[in-house]
Amino acid sequence: MFKQGGYNANLMVGDQCYPAFELRNLLLFIQHELGDKLVQTVCQQIGVGMVELAASQFVYVWQVDFALEALRLNSTHDMGARLGASYQVESLDLLLPYLGQFDSLGDCLQFVVKNPQLVGSFTDSLVRVEDDKIWIRWLNTGKSNTEKYSFQFQHSICSLVGLARELADRHIMVSDIHLAETCDQSVTGNSYFLSEFTGANICYQQSYFEWSIKLEWLTLPITYIFEPKVDHLQTPHSPSLIETVLQQLRQSMPAMLTLQGMAEKMHMSDRSLRRKLASAGSSYQKLVDQVRCQMAIKMILSDKMHVEDIAELMGYSDVSHFRQSFKHWLGHPPGYFLRLNQSE
Repeated sequence: MFKQGGYNANLMVGDQCYPAFELRNLLLFIQHELGDKLVQTVCQQIGVGMVELAASQFVYVWQVDFALEALRLNSTHDMGARLGASYQVESLDLLLPYLGQFDSLGDCLQFVVKNPQLVGSFTDSLVRVEDDKIWIRWLNTGKSNTEKYSFQFQHSICSLVGLARELADRHIMVSDIHLAETCDQSVTGNSYFLSEFTGANICYQQSYFEWSIKLEWLTLPITYIFEPKVDHLQTPHSPSLIETVLQQLRQSMPAMLTLQGMAEKMHMSDRSLRRKLASAGSSYQKLVDQVRCQMAIKMILSDKMHVEDIAELMGYSDVSHFRQSFKHWLGHPPGYFLRLNQSE
């Protein structure tokens, strides 16, 4: 049975490592749906081609993010869902040795939730079990715009559903899908594929993007026959600059190093650090906000401290400033956020 998941700070950004099979599947899908020209343009922009990808197990997060955006901006709203539905188990090369060890779909989902470095993740999440369902709630701590976030969300759901059907050889259905976007004609029309493919009841204008599935589906055994294969995992890229910065920020909490202080720790100028972070699609302030936001979420959800104590522990001299910062990060003040997520 799937264990209670709680909060998972899985957001990956910039030059952190992302599984290469995602980018390969994405580029092949773009080629099939939109033609060679867009694939060539994307490959030029991200500095990697199909030949290099065939021999890689890891790429950078920003490369996958760039390719996903290219697909979104050149297609319809439902293309993220269609992309996810196109995935095949045999294409998950990096994951196959792991999936082959699991007995049930619940084991697989647990692995997906807990291993963002192997499966890829553009979001933090909250996992909860209520009655006969498990809910996966996405938390937009990366401050992505709603259209982009919805595209990634729908892609994720449909890839999980399609792969689960292949792994268990059963027509698995999702119970509910909540979309935190306006219910206008263009959105509802483009959600037809999402509804048909997943079988879910879709609700719009919700507080969060989230989906649920009945627990009974997760007890299904894995019936997929994995080909015998010896896999030596490739070492990821050289240490991620962003990962290094995030680790330093977490270690320094509640005190936050200035950009200059971080640059000195990393033996470079503040100008060089700023430039390198920008080239990876991020900034120092974004990373500071990410660490603060994730730390605040963990403390608020524990419901063991007053908001004034949390603000002080995080280095805020004024609790109102902390409340404003938290609302900026997640769209809701701390107290209301806790009420919305208290069951987790």
